[in-house]
Amino acid sequence: MPLDVEPVRTGKDLHAFVTFPWRVYRDDPHWVPPLIGDTKNLFKPEKNPFFEHGEVQPFLARRNGEIVGRIAAVRNRNHEEFHDEAVGFFGFYEAMNDPEVTAALLEPVKAFHRERGLPTFIGPMNPSTNDDCGLLVDGFDRPPFVMMPHGRPYYDALLKGAGLEKAKDLLAYYIEGREVPERLERGGEVAQKRNPKVVVRPLEKKRFAEEVEKFREVYNSAWERNWGFVPMTDHEIDHMAAQLKQVLDPGLIRIAEIDGRAVGFALALPDVNMALKHADGKLFPLGLPKILWYARKINRARVLVLGVVKEYRKLGIDVIMYRDLFRYGMEKGYYAGEFSWILEDNMAIRRPLEAFGAEVYKTYRVYRGTV
Repeated sequence: MPLDVEPVRTGKDLHAFVTFPWRVYRDDPHWVPPLIGDTKNLFKPEKNPFFEHGEVQPFLARRNGEIVGRIAAVRNRNHEEFHDEAVGFFGFYEAMNDPEVTAALLEPVKAFHRERGLPTFIGPMNPSTNDDCGLLVDGFDRPPFVMMPHGRPYYDALLKGAGLEKAKDLLAYYIEGREVPERLERGGEVAQKRNPKVVVRPLEKKRFAEEVEKFREVYNSAWERNWGFVPMTDHEIDHMAAQLKQVLDPGLIRIAEIDGRAVGFALALPDVNMALKHADGKLFPLGLPKILWYARKINRARVLVLGVVKEYRKLGIDVIMYRDLFRYGMEKGYYAGEFSWILEDNMAIRRPLEAFGAEVYKTYRVYRGTV
């Protein structure tokens, strides 16, 4: 049967692109439908500051008029400049279990990058490492935490069959319990005694703009050497802060300071996916009331970001922040948590997590292809 892959050009096309996953995951109880409006905004230059330095071209695959797959070609000029690397990206991949569909979806992605002189491409990036990224290859039996993707078990074979190979695995660690792990409590106390000038405190929401500046001070220096890292622009940080302000719990954010200077930052969020899954992607007419109702029952949190500026590493400041997050979490009823994502070869982060009892429970894969 004829298979056509065409770029998304109209609002109707974009709606079809955004809502296609409802078909892919219709029998998957662990999938969490994203908010349709928020997802559409990712593709609108006036709503997403990524477009100030990037391009995103979505495509739809149709067979006899029926949508059977989607993908987006992505260019990130900030990545090219920061890493001095001619590489493109792909993202937002979803498809039916058909090798022909995946192979066809990748062709316009390759053409997109050839036209821009980018000989290789990696992904999924939706649209960058500062957003959700990677393809789930292990851990399909539990729902994703907030701002983490889900996937189908057959995706890995489809992408490999289309000629892509593994570039890097990203890991998600999980822990649950009702007490701070003893080893973490002890380690936090020792680190605090050794560093009496270190003050770790929660975010003050009434000084939100100033707190965002503290994050800005730490972020681009603390993560500069990570694989795939691209510095966020000021506009991107402000945009992210405005979005997260709606869902954050100030106690799940920790700022480490020495003499008033921010030297470390930890950001965790309540797992709002526990509420979002009841809205079926729509805020109105019933989605928002359902979200508000189920939000009262959230008892999981995800640690998205935890970093310390280079000159203050190996002092145990990270341990103090972890301990304080756990203490607050136990007090407020967050009895399960995810740490994600962690690079597979980042043992400096993996070892401490494993030392206080966290275990890898999901693996996400980033792939590389050539044009």
